[in-house]
Amino acid sequence: MALTQGQTSTRIDAKSRRIGGQRHSEESSGERLAQQALEAAVWGMPIVSFEAMRRAFFAAGGNYGDFVYCSRPADWKFQITSPNASSLYVYFNFNTKSAPILLDVPPAEGAGLYGSINDAWQIPLADFGPEGEDKGKGGKYVILPPGYKDAVPFGVIAVRTDSYNGYGLLRIIPASSSEADRMKALALIKRLRLYPAAEWANPPRAKFIDIAGKLFDGIARMDDTFFDSLAMMVNEETAQTHDTHSLELLRSIGIEKGKPFKPNSALRATLRQATSEALAYFIDATTDVTPYWPESQWGTSSFLAPGVQSGFRYDSGGVLDIDARGAMFFFACAPPKRLGAASFYLAGPRDAAGAFLDGGTAYRLRVPPNVPARQFWAVTVYDLETASFLRGTPNVEVNSYQDIPRAPDGAADIFFGPNAPLGRHANWVYTAPGRQWIAMFRFYGPQKALHDKTWRLPDIERIA
Repeated sequence: MALTQGQTSTRIDAKSRRIGGQRHSEESSGERLAQQALEAAVWGMPIVSFEAMRRAFFAAGGNYGDFVYCSRPADWKFQITSPNASSLYVYFNFNTKSAPILLDVPPAEGAGLYGSINDAWQIPLADFGPEGEDKGKGGKYVILPPGYKDAVPFGVIAVRTDSYNGYGLLRIIPASSSEADRMKALALIKRLRLYPAAEWANPPRAKFIDIAGKLFDGIARMDDTFFDSLAMMVNEETAQTHDTHSLELLRSIGIEKGKPFKPNSALRATLRQATSEALAYFIDATTDVTPYWPESQWGTSSFLAPGVQSGFRYDSGGVLDIDARGAMFFFACAPPKRLGAASFYLAGPRDAAGAFLDGGTAYRLRVPPNVPARQFWAVTVYDLETASFLRGTPNVEVNSYQDIPRAPDGAADIFFGPNAPLGRHANWVYTAPGRQWIAMFRFYGPQKALHDKTWRLPDIERIA
């Protein structure tokens, strides 16, 4: 049974399985297996997405203790879920299986700095920067393995995690688009350090790998190999208390801790169908937004509110909302612990008439003057099937760092479509015919006029 937009979210507990609010007890064995595979795909989306990013990190030449970074704003080759093309990204992986890990974060001087440490399920554990635990002054974060009981030195920021694996994603924001400010931002990146706590007295030199212009393919594959990644992570990680039912569910499709995963061709066909149906559900959830202003097409996706309310754990009263969690980590990664403090995002999947955005159609967004963003604003286009930049596109975003044409009052017209309007390349974003897309408008350093809704972003309009 495919999950469709508008159904009640799946709720998992150790006693029963409910899909769409209804029990399913009269299924054939084949239907039951297909349903179990679908449920497993939705449940496993966060950790499989993590594994895809880690795989890209290793493919780029990274190892634990290293950092990969973009020395320039990202182009389409930076394939993670819903990135921007304005700040400079830094990504790292860690594993605490052997020992706690220390992360040295420098003060946010010469450039903006923010981001988060996340576990293998992508739960945010700590934030960086002015709105983070270090208050922008820098500091030592010690990432502790599951069940760690020893004391932590005074002045160190303790980060407790329920998984051995995890990652960090930082955005370094140059003060302007000038080359001098970009170099200051790069100098800030090079002051990061990540190493085992035992090496506190003599930290090793870090290796920094520039991936600007190189393919970093961190998008989970929505086919039967999704379950190969899921089986790998089940073997690597500790079992969570709230996952008792789901781990039993995985055994029905051949995934069990300590045992090899060897699906036959018939099971692989079932798994491919399950990920196809999961993808359809994720796209439905991504395009189901709650309007931010009355009758606006801009809003927050349906999966965001339960994430914010639970610190992106998606549990409430011992019940795990796997539907909302799966949709969240299909579309995004590295959420902050405090959403809205350093940045604020709005999704726009439809035009002013309420139709889904189509890659073969031309559109315009008129951005009013005085955008309530202290640092900068950006509007970015994502492919709905990957939740990342459209592959091969010449440009992925327009932002306020760029020298774009503006009206006398400061308003800016942004164009979308397969062809740029005459003389409008500077403020045009390519979209591909035959591909659905979604826009994301970001406010970095959101200000009062956004929060009290006295400033409003118009809808995207279809044009001839």
